[in-house]
Amino acid sequence: MSRMLPGTRALRTFEAAGRHLNFTRAADEIGLTPAAVSYQIKEIEDQLGLTLFNRTSRSIQLTPSGAVLFEAAAQALETLERAVGRARRMARGAQQLRVSLSPRFATNWLLPRLSQFRKANPTVELTFDITDDVRDFDADDIDLAIRFGSGRYRQTRCERLFEAVIAPVASAKLLAEIGRPKTPHDLFGQTLCHVECTTEGMLWPNWRMWMAAAGIDGFDDSRCVAFTDTSHVVEAVIDGGAVGLVDLAMIRNELSEGRLVQLFDLGVSVADDYAYHLVYPENAADDPRVRSFCAWMLEEVERKDQPAAPALAASA
Repeated sequence: MSRMLPGTRALRTFEAAGRHLNFTRAADEIGLTPAAVSYQIKEIEDQLGLTLFNRTSRSIQLTPSGAVLFEAAAQALETLERAVGRARRMARGAQQLRVSLSPRFATNWLLPRLSQFRKANPTVELTFDITDDVRDFDADDIDLAIRFGSGRYRQTRCERLFEAVIAPVASAKLLAEIGRPKTPHDLFGQTLCHVECTTEGMLWPNWRMWMAAAGIDGFDDSRCVAFTDTSHVVEAVIDGGAVGLVDLAMIRNELSEGRLVQLFDLGVSVADDYAYHLVYPENAADDPRVRSFCAWMLEEVERKDQPAAPALAASA
């Protein structure tokens, strides 16, 4: 009599353990305790009559049988995830277009223009996946993404929108107190904050890079404050009286309303060819919903004023 196979939940636990070769990291990923992961692995081994891991006091390793099952489990889960994504796409209807984009791009660039898209494309219903994570189009049920990067992604097509121009900004309240800085040296006594992150291995511009572009070498950035997200920098500038380096395209609302003021015309970019892109699968190139959205986005980029600061590629 053939043995029953482990269920999807058990296979996901086993796959995570086999990929990490560490029950604690696997537990963190799938939301269990290390003891629960160990118990589930033992249940699978008892069910199949196989030893899947060699365990020592310091490490675990897949056995030959475990390696065979791990490869099959990973492939099966990926196939199932993609099938679920396709099924969801079929169920949500032909008029829906699901777009993945970052929170800041959604709030500060797309949402203020959304009514214009709906007027121009009344038959297309937009839904959003708001995240900074890179998505799998099939598995995550995504039709199109807006991402910042090089625009070189396998089996996709990319439409360049605009580059990121990073420049110093301050609140009108702070400038009323200290006066508008005339040179970059005037910023030395202020709290300076920036985003600390990498995009495809490229470091996001920081104060040392901006000062170098402004002709100030050897700037001591030890007292600068780093955040992981642009929204935190904007909050620190508006509410905390700091001076921040931010992507000008992502703060158009704050600039137009006067809550933030650009201090100097000089901006720096992440690197040559890095920009915001529309990204979609090659097999979606003829999808009328994708074509309509891309055409509208590109028209908006051409029609709306983009940051005027000259952008210099940042160097580490």
